[in-house]
Amino acid sequence: MKTLENKTIVITGASSGIGEAMARVYAAQGARVVLGARNAERLAQLTAEIHAAGGQAAWCAVDVTVPEQCKALIDMAVTTFGGIDVLICNAGISMRALFDKVDLSVLHRLMDVNFWGTVNCCKYALPYVQASHGSIVGISSVAGLHGLPGRTGYSASKYAMTGFLETLRIENLKKGLHVMVACPGFTASNVRFAALTADGSQQGETPRDEAKMMTPEQVARIVARGIRRRKRLCLMEIEGRATHFVKKFAPAFLDRMFYWVMSKEPDSPLK
Repeated sequence: MKTLENKTIVITGASSGIGEAMARVYAAQGARVVLGARNAERLAQLTAEIHAAGGQAAWCAVDVTVPEQCKALIDMAVTTFGGIDVLICNAGISMRALFDKVDLSVLHRLMDVNFWGTVNCCKYALPYVQASHGSIVGISSVAGLHGLPGRTGYSASKYAMTGFLETLRIENLKKGLHVMVACPGFTASNVRFAALTADGSQQGETPRDEAKMMTPEQVARIVARGIRRRKRLCLMEIEGRATHFVKKFAPAFLDRMFYWVMSKEPDSPLK
């Protein structure tokens, strides 16, 4: 895939953060973007703004934990634009609590959105992406490469996403399907504000310095480059690349480093 121009790209979690940035950036590059999220009002507004800028976009309100709604999103994309070239499974939520104290419903919620949301969308999009020899992308995390303390449900859901997508890639080796796992580092988006605490309530504020994080637009452009190059794993900053490398040779050292780094967060649950 040399360019995203005239490609139909379905993006979940498109109402804010990385998903919104991908919608704007890819539409500006000439792609036809199909936006899915629960916030219908925000999706309609974003679609109108893309149209006003000369781009092509459509939207469908969807809760990715509901298979029937995922099917409706895919059907709408095919009806509107005639097929699907890229599916980006970006919808996700995070958490921040020790496993000792977290309510199990929080972990179930993380798995429902991050893992099953990916599975549900892939199930209905797969025939169309196979037909176009296109790409399926899962927006994972460094937490999907190594366990992240205080984020058991988040790491587990991202590991599950990775295992599912890697298996999907192998099953489709002879069908020309590209599957990529993309792992942003900490990104300045609202996913951390909406992160769930031990009792399932939203965190409401981030403990990390936003100024030192990647921007959603940076993530969107790196993902686009990974799609064009048909990469398997897309690591975006030094922490991700270091995690991937060090885990092969010194996993116990990496455990200690992750514990130390996360314990330095303000109000860290590790203290």
